[in-house]
Amino acid sequence: MIKHIVMFKLAEKNQESLDQAMTALNSLRGNIETLKFLELGNDFLGSERSYDIVLTAFFDDREGLKTYAGHKNHLPVVDKMRSLCSSSIVVDYETE
Repeated sequence: MIKHIVMFKLAEKNQESLDQAMTALNSLRGNIETLKFLELGNDFLGSERSYDIVLTAFFDDREGLKTYAGHKNHLPVVDKMRSLCSSSIVVDYETE
C-alpha cells in the first residue's frame, strides 16, 4: 500500500478559505479510480509550526499514485489548493 500525505498552510487563515479548501479536497472522493481511501483533517492547535489541513490518500501501488497525480479530477484541486495556500509539504511512502 502507498500513503500520500500532504499538509497545507493556508495563505489566509479564515473560515472561507478553509471551507473552499475542504470542499476542493473532498471532491476527490469517489472521483479517481485508484484512490482507495481519503482522510482529511484540520489542525486545532494553531501553533506557529502547525499546518492547517492534512490529506492522507491511500493507493494499492505506486502506479495508482502516478495515475492520481495526473488525473483530470485531481489537477483542478491542485490548482485550487495552490491559490489558497502559502505552502505545502508532502511525503509518499510504502507500507504493508
